[in-house]
Amino acid sequence: MNSVPTTVLYHQKLNDSKSYPELIFNHSAAHYSNDGLIISKKDELVRLDKYYSLGERFIRYHAKFSDNTIATFQSNTGDFKVLVNLREHLLSIESNPEISKKIEFVNSKDEYILEIYHTYQQAKVKITNLSTGQYTEIEAVNDGPGGHGAGVINTGFRVGMQHDYYCFGLLEGDFLLVKQITVLSQKNDLVLLLYGDSITEPESYFPTDNYGESWTQLIMNHIKGKSMSSGRGGCTINEVLIRIKNELPYVKSKFVMVTIGTNGGNSIEKLSELVEYILAQNAIPILNNIPCNESQTHIEVNKQIEIVRQKYKLKGCRFDLVTSLNQDGLQVDKSCMFHEDYPDSWGQIYHHPNVKGSKQMFARTLIDIPEIYQ
Repeated sequence: MNSVPTTVLYHQKLNDSKSYPELIFNHSAAHYSNDGLIISKKDELVRLDKYYSLGERFIRYHAKFSDNTIATFQSNTGDFKVLVNLREHLLSIESNPEISKKIEFVNSKDEYILEIYHTYQQAKVKITNLSTGQYTEIEAVNDGPGGHGAGVINTGFRVGMQHDYYCFGLLEGDFLLVKQITVLSQKNDLVLLLYGDSITEPESYFPTDNYGESWTQLIMNHIKGKSMSSGRGGCTINEVLIRIKNELPYVKSKFVMVTIGTNGGNSIEKLSELVEYILAQNAIPILNNIPCNESQTHIEVNKQIEIVRQKYKLKGCRFDLVTSLNQDGLQVDKSCMFHEDYPDSWGQIYHHPNVKGSKQMFARTLIDIPEIYQ
């Protein structure tokens, strides 16, 4: 375990002198050599089995290509893909429409650094020729729709959040050689690190024009020091328990705020395990009540959270009070939430805080947990 904060979450120089069990792939598709990992079979992905969701992170590949290579560097879910295409000399983000730029300086003779950044709503890709120093960058901004179906308030532009595991592979050509992989946080030695599900990942659905008024951004923008969030839509406490071990011991934080339970999965045992892990990292846990939702599942979830808060004498923010109609934590105030309309499945969903809900949640932190701003 690191004793001091670092931005380096993972770093390996690849060759055939050691094993890398965290790199998962079909061994008929790739093999290690003295120079690195050589991928020679098409449509097979190598996966780095380390789950990350930090809102400010990037991965750096040291790579070499054949003159006919089309390589993909992507998330395991496929929500985000970068292509390096030597046939057409193009670097692209596979959004709709695609964002691309010519890379005439990329060839089969030289080696390259490829960096893929995730900074909340922004994705940036940079490729650098190690022999000449020439580089090209492309970027895209995820502009969320707000709600869904009848609740959409913005046309938006989908880029992807780079969920959850980094992958790479060969789509066309003779080979892709990867010599080194480094995963980095853009910050360390934090005052506050926020964990949660999609409620803590407003970058995926907030319109860009008012993303700065999302609750996570309002909180982080008022912290005196560095802060970051690690939200992942659809996740439960089970996924938080996995990824926090790949992030918190490295970046380190004074406070760790957790808002989890909307998707189910909580238990007193798991919440206790999470709290004890955070304490073991010499951090101060903050266990928030989840906001109200249309199905009122938050009521029982928040009862469990309160039990665990009392057990460990923890602070937490009552987000349920400020997102309820009568400020009592019971019935959701729909005006505080984006409207998500799923007529053929989930029905009418109200559990992602909009600008109004976000402002009220931020204001409540000033009452319940003012120490994070000191």
